[in-house]
Amino acid sequence: MSDSTKTTIERFEDGMKNIASLLRRGLPFASGVFAALLAFLLYHYVIVQPNLLGADDVNASVASALASATPPPAYSAQVYQIIEPSLVLIRTEEHHQDAESGFGLGSGVIVDSFGDILTSLHVIKGADQITITFADGTESEAQIITEMPELDLAVVQALDTPMVIVPAVLGNPNAMRVGDEAFVVGNPFGLYSSMSSGVISGFDRTFSVPNSNIVIPGMIQFDAAANPGNSGGPLLNRQGHVIGIVTGLINPTDQNFFVGIGFAVPINMAVGGMGSPPD
Repeated sequence: MSDSTKTTIERFEDGMKNIASLLRRGLPFASGVFAALLAFLLYHYVIVQPNLLGADDVNASVASALASATPPPAYSAQVYQIIEPSLVLIRTEEHHQDAESGFGLGSGVIVDSFGDILTSLHVIKGADQITITFADGTESEAQIITEMPELDLAVVQALDTPMVIVPAVLGNPNAMRVGDEAFVVGNPFGLYSSMSSGVISGFDRTFSVPNSNIVIPGMIQFDAAANPGNSGGPLLNRQGHVIGIVTGLINPTDQNFFVGIGFAVPINMAVGGMGSPPD
């Protein structure tokens, strides 16, 4: 019987037979897939237990991540890196007739691209020879360019400067407040390029320069450690900008060591005395 003579019922029966034949051939494959899926589920949920994180696990992971993180550098470390190339060690020698020579130590800071060095006048006063040591190790004799006795300040210049001069950045003392961080970098007792930190303790203080009749008004008071050899060095803010020149300290005893009260000439007064306009 040809397809054209088949009834509708016969064609439907033939189609069902074909579908049944296909299902019988595909049944083994489907059964295998189903069995594999069932085995995987049984293994995952019955044999292998899920590793659930608890609060302690989360806290331990956070603590480990924080411990491995690199902390940012302290402000003091950044300040030191900024000012160190501009700091100088000043050594003086004073010859006395029929007596041993006198030696002195102090600090200074390069304040312009010409290599001018700002320091305290009492550091170099009366010296027959002034020797400057720069941050790169260069040593040179120096001469006094300007004296400002009313501020106990002086400007000296080396006769032989390094190939690269790094002047310090001068800040604005008027932007500072009591309690702001303050840093002192200098050469206490000849310990080259030493740093101490503290805060601004006061403004507009009056300081009497020892062994003289000079009285300096408008001084910055600070509590960062300063000792003999720090005189002439920079007082810095947290950006590493020079806000003053360390001049002296107060000590109620006859011993020359720091008890927490130091004074600096504001840098705007210092550069004004040099002939430069104040900041």
